[in-house]
Amino acid sequence: MSLKTSFIAVFFCIFFQQIYSQRNYEDYNFLGVQGGITFFDIKTDDLVTEQHSGFMAGFTTRGAFRNNFDLIYGISFQSASIGVEGSSFSGADTQNIAYTIQGAQINFLGSYNIIVKHLSLEFGPVLNINGKLKLDNEKFKDYVLTGYETLATEDIQDISKFNVHLAGGLTAGLEHFRIYGQYQYGVTNMLGKLNDKDLEKKDFKGNSSTILVGAVIYF
Repeated sequence: MSLKTSFIAVFFCIFFQQIYSQRNYEDYNFLGVQGGITFFDIKTDDLVTEQHSGFMAGFTTRGAFRNNFDLIYGISFQSASIGVEGSSFSGADTQNIAYTIQGAQINFLGSYNIIVKHLSLEFGPVLNINGKLKLDNEKFKDYVLTGYETLATEDIQDISKFNVHLAGGLTAGLEHFRIYGQYQYGVTNMLGKLNDKDLEKKDFKGNSSTILVGAVIYF
């Protein structure tokens, strides 16, 4: 199933669940759109990386669950960027080489309301489905990554496609408009698929690290 198909399927699940929930929640249940900026990195000892910014946008729902708790779930599209250090074969030119990774996230979060409808702490799991770690500029495809003799920049593009994150953050604002900050840490090995390839190194390990800052509008 493609990322586009997955995105559409989950959106319609959320839409129909929203219609059903409106009949069952005695308090509130909101459908919203969200967007923001991402700051993405990979925590690893195997590559020299640099955090870069990207963007995200998607759909979300928030519904009263019990006492001071809400449930939040939704889907978002992300385009994240990262820099990985490498140099020309001669070693004369060292660059922080840019990659882009695109994907979709499905999240299911619990929310503790410090002030109902205005301030809350959120936490829970996120399923991330992503494409390749795509090299932004093909002129760097033969550059060798820092710390290696033969590992080229193009060799690390085919990373793991399915990853699980743990998320935690804070949301604040009005009933129908809020801003949020969230941190996501990948608990699965994002570089694990590289270990199936005939590369200079055989034991790649890396966990994603993402900071999200954005806003959501509820209807």
